[in-house]
Amino acid sequence: MSAGFVHLHVHSEYSLVDSTIRIDELVAACVAAGMPAVALTDQVNLFALVKFYQAAEKAGIKPIAGCDLWIADPAERNRPHRVTVLCQDNRGYRNLSRLVSRAWAEGRHGDHALIDAEWLREAGAGLILLVGRDSETGRLLLAGRTDAARASLREWQRDFGDRVYLELVRTQRADEDAFVGAAIALAGELDVPVVASNDVRFLERDDFEAHEARVCIHDGRVLGDPKRPRAYSDQQYLKSPQEMHALFADAPTGAFSLNRLYDRAIENGRLYGLVHDGVWFHLSTPEDLEQAETTLRAGLARALF
Repeated sequence: MSAGFVHLHVHSEYSLVDSTIRIDELVAACVAAGMPAVALTDQVNLFALVKFYQAAEKAGIKPIAGCDLWIADPAERNRPHRVTVLCQDNRGYRNLSRLVSRAWAEGRHGDHALIDAEWLREAGAGLILLVGRDSETGRLLLAGRTDAARASLREWQRDFGDRVYLELVRTQRADEDAFVGAAIALAGELDVPVVASNDVRFLERDDFEAHEARVCIHDGRVLGDPKRPRAYSDQQYLKSPQEMHALFADAPTGAFSLNRLYDRAIENGRLYGLVHDGVWFHLSTPEDLEQAETTLRAGLARALF
């Protein structure tokens, strides 16, 4: 088995509430570990994307743009589902940008910016979907509702075709092993590929306490509070390819056959540009960046004054 591995589910400090990872340190760690690419999937935002893209390109690894999105559950509005999306091409990047903007403009609910499932289905072109434990499919599997989980996954297959993957995570959190077993069985039944990830929130295992302090600050809790939620584990660090292979030694071989997946994400590794007032800026040269900055500053000045 090849020791190659690419992390496809990583939050940075730009997720604000649940990560301590700085972009330059992330890229340097991936280079040191011999990873050819990495995905940045911050929580309902693309704030870090340009900085991430530039750092990865400079370091010679492939940047993959993505995002964690919260999908509203009409039956339980305070408990949305989560999916991870990766950009496959230019159209996918534009669609994800619009989805994130729409979530904040139309989907605010408590601490979350939500999207409707139909929004994602309508704007799914060019996007790759990772369906994990916190997705609707995942929660149905964990509830023992296999028929409903099967129907849920088939709906995503109908809209995304072979761009749907079941995400397997083992970070010693509740229900992960139960989900992995059920997901592998369902993947075999419906011919859905699986992919291993580590739902990364910090670079080193020793960074866990600093990460927890950040979470507590956001939640208004103290570290020593025995009643505070423990949503994370000290295993959610940027594990090496060797560690990931050892962790999923019993998983289907396809969990590590990543060339097909990450080669599909962001065509040729290129970030295509930014949109402002309906104008699309291609950012392939310093002159393009200068033009975009001038136009954006002028638009900001008009809005403020």
